[in-house]
Amino acid sequence: MAKAEKVVLAYSGGLDTSVILPWLKETYGYEVIAFAAELGQGDELDNIQKKAMKSGAVKCIVKDLRKEFVEDYLWPMLKSGAVYENGYLLGTSIARPLIAKHQVDVAHQENATAVSHGATGKGNDQVRFELTFMALDPSLKIIAPWKDPNFTLTSREAAIDYAKKHNIPIDQTKKKIYSRDRNLWHISHEGADLEDPWNEPKDNLFVLSKPISKTPSKPDYVEIDFKQGIPVKLNGKVTDGVKLIEQLNKIGGKHGVGQADLVENRLVGMKSRGVYETPGGTILMCAHDRLESLCLERETMHYKKQLSLKYAELVYYGQWFSPLRQALDAFFDVTQQNVSGTVRVKLFKGQSTAVGVKSPKSLYNPQLASFTMGAEYNSMDATGFIRLFGLPMKVAAMVNRNNETKTRK
Repeated sequence: MAKAEKVVLAYSGGLDTSVILPWLKETYGYEVIAFAAELGQGDELDNIQKKAMKSGAVKCIVKDLRKEFVEDYLWPMLKSGAVYENGYLLGTSIARPLIAKHQVDVAHQENATAVSHGATGKGNDQVRFELTFMALDPSLKIIAPWKDPNFTLTSREAAIDYAKKHNIPIDQTKKKIYSRDRNLWHISHEGADLEDPWNEPKDNLFVLSKPISKTPSKPDYVEIDFKQGIPVKLNGKVTDGVKLIEQLNKIGGKHGVGQADLVENRLVGMKSRGVYETPGGTILMCAHDRLESLCLERETMHYKKQLSLKYAELVYYGQWFSPLRQALDAFFDVTQQNVSGTVRVKLFKGQSTAVGVKSPKSLYNPQLASFTMGAEYNSMDATGFIRLFGLPMKVAAMVNRNNETKTRK
């Protein structure tokens, strides 16, 4: 009798992977190794090993990847300033390559021939997982049940029925059916009533943050110190990245900071509606952006904005392990050499507002910026500059005017 094929499943314990695990075993006889990544998702991993084994896994491996997540993924993304379509801070997108990378490592350790994920055939995550598998070990077989013709659990309701039939413990019900993804950086909410973009998110939707109507009537302030673009202190105290984000999530969530309700363009071609909570990430992006405004000269700052958009696309599209992303990181690292200093941020009624900034690398010169004319700036120089700068416009206007005159004649 042939030995069963080993497959490493990215296992969160959520609805999709909870039913996929026994389905892989039942349908194809795979030996399923469940891999769960601790990325700061709260109590979601409680008893996950017990649940995986009860669902039919031959082994469940859990890795705490929070430090790696922050230092090797979140901080480079923060330095880049990447935001997808003006509002999504890429919390799910940035986590998938890390999970998939460790899946490949586990597959090597366990002599598995295949890797699997629970992403649907309509979403972005399927691309993020599979591009990472391809980049790190193209010899591994990729098993994607949602794209398997034998997979009939093609709705969340059907998955819930399957779980009940097989006595698989799940938190979702047909009344509580949001699709959520949570980690240290954010939590996303999709599905159910959110599928109609006319529906306002309900107050009970939010997990990391309070509804704006229930936030305090007085603001809080935080001070964040950066060293070469990386946050190193919170309110004057040296704090490691994981704890810093956790603390900012708590205080930002208290004020409803970081809530984003978006209709976004998925990579696979359709529009989708999601609600995101990213309290700590929003505060950090706000502070980092303000510090850059003080420390980066104009041409670098403007060009960096263009590359930030491309970086956001690379993260969103699952191309983390591409040569271009690595090359862009080298560019952003250079831009961050002087991005060191302190930013004071005000948190109030859903807003994160930078209200103070200082840096030993500041390019801001109060004498130059002042309306008072001084010896450091000769205003007569502006006359010649404006003449030369406006010369193309002046010539175009002269030509157009001459043509109009000829036409009238």
